[in-house]
Amino acid sequence: LGQIFFQFYGQSEAPLAITVLRKAEHLVDDPLRLASCGKPHPYVHCTLLDDDCNPVPDGEPGEICVRGPQVMAGYLDKPAETAEAFKGGWLHTGDIAVRNPDGYLRIVDRKKDMIVSGGFNVFAREVENVISKHAAVAQVAVIGVPDPKWGEAVTAVVVKALGADVEPEVLIAMVREEKGPVQAPKTVHFVESIPVSAVGKPDKKALREQFSR
Repeated sequence: LGQIFFQFYGQSEAPLAITVLRKAEHLVDDPLRLASCGKPHPYVHCTLLDDDCNPVPDGEPGEICVRGPQVMAGYLDKPAETAEAFKGGWLHTGDIAVRNPDGYLRIVDRKKDMIVSGGFNVFAREVENVISKHAAVAQVAVIGVPDPKWGEAVTAVVVKALGADVEPEVLIAMVREEKGPVQAPKTVHFVESIPVSAVGKPDKKALREQFSR
């Protein structure tokens, strides 16, 4: 069938599309391209900003921020939330991405899920992607829990596949080998199930509350 997928990235606050990855841009021999959410839509001003609203260079993570005619005016009767969302005059999407040298964006995590451990930013989704490769892992969620030494300790919550077994040290070593020691979990918890939000995503707020006690 060839290249048949056509991807859009957007959110309720900026409906229709923020970025687009067209059919011809799905290059099967380019993993970075396939991991991309595309380039900004022609009618959208899109940039990646740091916490001080400064643009970040290619290859560095920053929050996807947008301006354009399809961007919302604000949250109804929520002036504080609106002001926070439009800090610096841009709509802050809450998604962290890296811009490749060819201009394509690759989302690496939600900003609220980013872990700051020992002064380094750790993207939970990247750690989850490594751990989920193990055949004994059915589901995984990675969170940061308060830690007196690290600020936040990278913590993996894992549901084992039916009838399978794996030691925590094996999963930690996988991450250390592929991503480095900073990203490697300090702790792995095995659970029967991972709580989910109303939209079916892992409820990381509940997990942080559970494992921060």
